[in-house]
Amino acid sequence: MKASMETTATKPNLVSNILVRLLSFVVLVLLARSAYIITVKGRACDFAGDFCFFPDTPKHTTPSSAASATRLRNYYSSVFQDLISEGFLSPDSKSLCIETLTGQDVVALQDIGVINSVGISKKASPPLVRYGPAFRQPFPDNTFDFEFSGDSVLDRTVKPVEFASEVSRTLKPGGFFVVHTSSKDQYSLNSLLELFNSCRLIRSREINAVDSSSPWIREVVLRKEVGVVVNGNKEQFTRGSSVNRCNVPGYIHELISNAEPLLVEEPLKPWLTLKKNMKNAKYLSSLVDIRFKNRHVYVDVGARNYGSSIGSWFKKQYPKQNKTFEIYAIEADRAFHEEYRSKKGVKLLPFAAWVRNETLFFEINREPSKMNVERGRGMGRIQGVQSSSNFLGDSDKIQGFDFAGWLKTTVSERDYVVVKMDVEGTEFHLIPRLFETGAICLIDEMFLECHYNRWQRCCPGVRSSKYQKTYSQCLDLFSSLRKSGVLVHQWW
Repeated sequence: MKASMETTATKPNLVSNILVRLLSFVVLVLLARSAYIITVKGRACDFAGDFCFFPDTPKHTTPSSAASATRLRNYYSSVFQDLISEGFLSPDSKSLCIETLTGQDVVALQDIGVINSVGISKKASPPLVRYGPAFRQPFPDNTFDFEFSGDSVLDRTVKPVEFASEVSRTLKPGGFFVVHTSSKDQYSLNSLLELFNSCRLIRSREINAVDSSSPWIREVVLRKEVGVVVNGNKEQFTRGSSVNRCNVPGYIHELISNAEPLLVEEPLKPWLTLKKNMKNAKYLSSLVDIRFKNRHVYVDVGARNYGSSIGSWFKKQYPKQNKTFEIYAIEADRAFHEEYRSKKGVKLLPFAAWVRNETLFFEINREPSKMNVERGRGMGRIQGVQSSSNFLGDSDKIQGFDFAGWLKTTVSERDYVVVKMDVEGTEFHLIPRLFETGAICLIDEMFLECHYNRWQRCCPGVRSSKYQKTYSQCLDLFSSLRKSGVLVHQWW
């Protein structure tokens, strides 16, 4: 009797346990499905009736937001109708709006009859806008006849090359890509064209902006063509005799003509005059927009210690337009190498910039003045360079490397490259080598200290015997650089 009662009592417990386990399993399945929808599909719930625990909060449209959406939709409708009239867009075009912020451009396309239109964004808004970043479009190759990037989206991207590569991949041959950008100068337009190297420029014009705070924007129309590469003019080398010459477009010459003039007359007090002249320098990045460059690179040749120019000048004073620069410090003097180990974001090349790879001997200043030590020049400031085949004087052995060759393998025409060079007279070897190899055409801006038999600070009327070159030869060096399209400044 007792055993029968115990058996009867255990049956409800067994059923309860089974029910609890089934309920727990169902809850886990629903939670896993909801997590999948959120993480993979980029939203809380699907418009097709997906169930989840965190449904999208209904968006309440205020009168002001509704008016803004209408104004934006009307603006894009006007833009797209103009493109249809010009033959860049048609009702049959399969179209994509890239990183659309509101989806109003997609709505505008469908309103004017371009029904097969979709947008992508980092925040999906089905069914018009799918999840997908601009640099990784969720579409196969050669999908679209027309692609559009409005609201200066390309201006803000941190991956311009990947952005352009994806447009080139998903746009059909013969298809059109239209981009709106706030950049205004010819330099930035040329940089933009370099990004889309499978496309040809059809036209560029100014149009009214949707935002009244900006009176106009630039509209650029590109067409994808098979086998066509739009190279930057600055990178096209005209091979004549033994020299590679940069084919410099007119707008670069105009930029350089607007820079601070070179000092034609030799300064009597160069230590004061050159320093004062640098304060009037017009930096290239203060004259043009550099946002469409792939990488931003600063190369300090003859860097000495970190505070000499990288920390005290480039980091603090050079206008970078909120871009992160890759920094290379080229310094052969071992006295400065240890300091760079603790400097993040700076890559030290512990060699001497030279015209080829070989062992060199550097003449070293063994008895520096107290002033030199305080300025960070130290015991081992390089005074000059000679090939090991012509060894003279009290020198240290060091490894030299082909600077021009290194530059050509390190940067490209899509990069923005700034070079500072202070190499104690070796510039008269390095600069001709840069011209000879065509590597000079990869440099956008240069700060060069030219070493010559200048008037001595200590002894009025007496020239330094340390260097044999004249100021006239230095001026020729600066002039040749500016003619080649490099905005060079007289460093001190």
